[in-house]
Amino acid sequence: MAYPYKHPSETLVLAKYFGDPEARTLAGWEARGGYRALRKALGSQRKEIIDEVKASGLRGRGGAGFPTGVKWSFMPMASGKQHYLLCNADESEPGTFKDRELMRWTPHALIEGCLIGAYAIQASHAYIYIRGEFFEPAQILARAIEEATAGGYLGKDLFGSGFDFEIILHRGSGAYICGEETSLMNSFEGLRATPRLKPPFPAQAGVYGLPTTINNVETLCAVPHILNNGAEWYRQWGTEKSPGTKIFCVSGHVQKPGNYEVPLGFNFREFIYDICGGPLPGRTIKAVIPGGSSVPILRGDELDIGMDYEAMAAAGTMLGCGSVIVMDDTTDIVKQVRRMVDFYAHESCGQCTPCREGTAWGAKILRRIEGGWGTEADLETLLEISDNMAGKTICVLSDACAAPITSSIEKFREDYLALIRRGESLARARTA
Repeated sequence: MAYPYKHPSETLVLAKYFGDPEARTLAGWEARGGYRALRKALGSQRKEIIDEVKASGLRGRGGAGFPTGVKWSFMPMASGKQHYLLCNADESEPGTFKDRELMRWTPHALIEGCLIGAYAIQASHAYIYIRGEFFEPAQILARAIEEATAGGYLGKDLFGSGFDFEIILHRGSGAYICGEETSLMNSFEGLRATPRLKPPFPAQAGVYGLPTTINNVETLCAVPHILNNGAEWYRQWGTEKSPGTKIFCVSGHVQKPGNYEVPLGFNFREFIYDICGGPLPGRTIKAVIPGGSSVPILRGDELDIGMDYEAMAAAGTMLGCGSVIVMDDTTDIVKQVRRMVDFYAHESCGQCTPCREGTAWGAKILRRIEGGWGTEADLETLLEISDNMAGKTICVLSDACAAPITSSIEKFREDYLALIRRGESLARARTA
């Protein structure tokens, strides 16, 4: 059976070679057109590369969706300082498992993307910060780096271009906060993984205080395809403001969970019911989180929307990392939200008071409601706590915690009230 499903409605660009072990090797990647884009880039002006990526409309696939070419253009080219490219391969968002598969099946695609990105921003070093638990992808990527070095794709004066380049694989320790770019930089430098205040932004003062650009794995893997085929080719898919294809990770109560690559703007309902097989027989979809646990929840009747950044925002949620978590009518929403909030409370670095105190307080109240000891006043307290967390900290971890709380109370208040009333009924029975 093909890996693990390849639906006819998919548009395979980045995931084309998933399940193909030959694509992992240098010889296999070259046979599939690998490193042609690098040779093209080395024969181009840096500004030409940045302009092509800008024209493609490629947006960062790590969650924020910031235009990649614009981010590259922030690098101060005349600074005279060492520049760095930092690849975020931490993939810590619950529900996300696309980047590890890109590294597992097509490691040379990431290496080539790093090479092109680094050349464009005048960086001679790239650091791939990979999540420590990704043992197999790290091994595969390390072997690919060795192959690329032996094959002349890494090292001094690549193909007579005068471009020297080195990639260093750095294994992290598995903290959620390390997915935030400035925390990642601190962790990489051996410091405590706490977010940095911005400004200065990484392009001005990043790793070791030097200009740094940070890109996600999926983002960098898309770059060689754009260089090979052109911006207009890439724009044949997606929408005007959200061009291209994206890999979506699907988990939860669907018949065919996994990674699927479709054009941005694809209908969300069709995606879940057709490509992913819909819920199990006899079940209905109650809720869906479209972009990882840190984005607002949608009801099962709110799925007729496009899978792109603008459509998701208009529906009151976010595309995020494209991590689709499906919950059917057997789901205890309060329990699932409590689990998410427990996670964020555990992963808070503790630097900002609203996050440190708010996540723990929210988790405590949710456990009380889940246990049958809550009151209706607790719901207003949860909303007030969430309001005090959102947009009031250095990074967005507290916002990530607030999103499932506020959206679940807004859309599934009756689930909370049912637990509260049942608890009140049991309390009256005990005192009768």
